[in-house]
Amino acid sequence: QVQLAESGGGLVQAGGSLRLSCAASGRTFSSCTMAWFRQAPGKEREFVAAISWTGGRTFYADSVKGRFTISRDNAKTSVYLQMNSLKPEDTAVYYCAADTPLRLRVGRTDVEYDYWGQGTQVTVSS
Repeated sequence: QVQLAESGGGLVQAGGSLRLSCAASGRTFSSCTMAWFRQAPGKEREFVAAISWTGGRTFYADSVKGRFTISRDNAKTSVYLQMNSLKPEDTAVYYCAADTPLRLRVGRTDVEYDYWGQGTQVTVSS
């Protein structure tokens, strides 16, 4: 079982930056693929970024590539999302997700993830 708690959301002006954190409980964190998803009002949840167990593989949605960076610290059982050059269209609730431990895939759809945090709101004003 993995429990996740996001933090770091808030209100920022367009062009600004935020760093989201996701703290995980459980001894299996270091063997879980981790990801960030987001959901804007009236829209479906969408993939943002994912990172493999060791951090050696990362994947990004085209809409955030070059602006967002996902990273992890297995010693701190945490995953991060550095968001730069934010745009109003980045406004959403951001969710941290974990796959079942020891799976080799790095999924880009929400059905591939078994554990979810409660989400943190990010609002980008124009």
